[in-house]
Amino acid sequence: MSSFPWLTVLVLLPLVGAVVLWVLPAAPRNVVRPVALAFAIAELVLTGLAFLAFDTHRAGEYQLTEVHSWIPAFGVSYAVGVNGVALALIGMSVLLVPLVVLAAWHEQGSTTSASNSLRRYLALVLALEAFVVAVFAARDVFLFYILFEAMLIPVYFMIGSYGGPRRRYAAVKFLLYSLAGGLVMLVGVIALYLKGPGGPQGFLTQNLVGLHLDPTTERLLFVAFFVAFAIKAPMFPVHTWLPDAAEQAPAGTSTLLVGVLDKVGTFGMLTLCLPLFPNASRWAAPVVIVLAVVSILYGALLAIGQRDLLRLVAYTSVSHFGFIVLGIFAFTSTSVAGSSFYMVNHGFSTGALFLLAGFLISRRGSQRIDDFGGLQRVTPVLAGLFLVVGLSALALPGLSPFVSEFLVLVGSFPAVPAAAVVASIGVVLAALYILWTYQRMFTGPVRPGLDTMKDVSSVERWAIGPLVAVMLVLGFVPGPALNLVRPAAQTTVQNVGVADLPAVASEGTAK
Repeated sequence: MSSFPWLTVLVLLPLVGAVVLWVLPAAPRNVVRPVALAFAIAELVLTGLAFLAFDTHRAGEYQLTEVHSWIPAFGVSYAVGVNGVALALIGMSVLLVPLVVLAAWHEQGSTTSASNSLRRYLALVLALEAFVVAVFAARDVFLFYILFEAMLIPVYFMIGSYGGPRRRYAAVKFLLYSLAGGLVMLVGVIALYLKGPGGPQGFLTQNLVGLHLDPTTERLLFVAFFVAFAIKAPMFPVHTWLPDAAEQAPAGTSTLLVGVLDKVGTFGMLTLCLPLFPNASRWAAPVVIVLAVVSILYGALLAIGQRDLLRLVAYTSVSHFGFIVLGIFAFTSTSVAGSSFYMVNHGFSTGALFLLAGFLISRRGSQRIDDFGGLQRVTPVLAGLFLVVGLSALALPGLSPFVSEFLVLVGSFPAVPAAAVVASIGVVLAALYILWTYQRMFTGPVRPGLDTMKDVSSVERWAIGPLVAVMLVLGFVPGPALNLVRPAAQTTVQNVGVADLPAVASEGTAK
């Protein structure tokens, strides 16, 4: 099975689905959605088979690899491969896509023009899925850059064509921020190649690890890559595109944008910045950790003050990404494993929050939190789902985000105790913004006009149910997932060249 090109097929399958949907003649919605769902489920099944072909005992190594010469004159190769972290992120991504399709099952109208609009939207979703799988699997730095930029195209149109009244502003802001970071990264990519071994495979990451660079050059290259990844993540102070994009984008687009695309930023820090520039990573760590802690507190405080539901969820993500970056730059195997696991758990938790927000907004016709109230009497299932998913966002024990947040904090404390202590305040603030939001929207008297609101449909339960189930399973039995990400975390710490510090509590308590 190892000779089968798993990753290439995983990239091509949703691309084929996108082309099929795009060229499909005018068809009613009861044809368009099943076609999109069929391709998304087929991708999920194929990913499951790729997991079976992956040797978990060697999860710290890159497997399912393929290397083909692409542009040998410039040292560019089509090179893909995954370790445990990359495979886990691909699995999270391909699980979210069919759920996004399901969540949008009753959106749009039944007219031909509405069906055509939906057909193009779902084609963009599948195209985005292909780029995401490819970028997590890319093992050539130039290929990674191309995919890093290519992801912007479907997202730009998903926001600008299908979002709210200020969708064009939000889409352009998202594009400008991302392109600015990408251009800085491109300079770093070219400079890295010139400093590297060159040759027909000069951009392969395995050929660029361990380069002997002078300190100034290494630091400049690190900054070029890190800035692009910090914008994508997003981190304070280059995060301001996210609330606008999340507010204006459709709920399904926000799910993929924050749940999947933003992980490319922290994934890039983990798999490119640290191994390629270990000395510069250690040099920059104090400043990065300060920015991470600021992101944690700043995002949480702004989430508390939000009146728009989608902006609230966006600011919670700024806070959560602060935890992920803190764990990465604490340079302990426990904190890095926690951050890797956090990327996966955040995708499930925040993705579910955005989908539930979309359900509420489609029923009320408003994103303002103050326009809701008393819904636990009218829509008890919807209220219960929102509470469970909200509790996962505040890292309640028994739900998977708790495990990852716990590992980040206990793993960071031996290396940066002050940062870990201050960051833990974010846990308290998370309880405040989640529980207060639930209180305003679901408790108290029923607001006028909400007494006839419908509870979640069977299709919507299928969209949210798997996410809740995954969070519960990974919350009580995180061992298999941690076995995927822990070896890669240990390898990362070794590459950075720091002594691995023991956590303040045994990882066995999280198993």
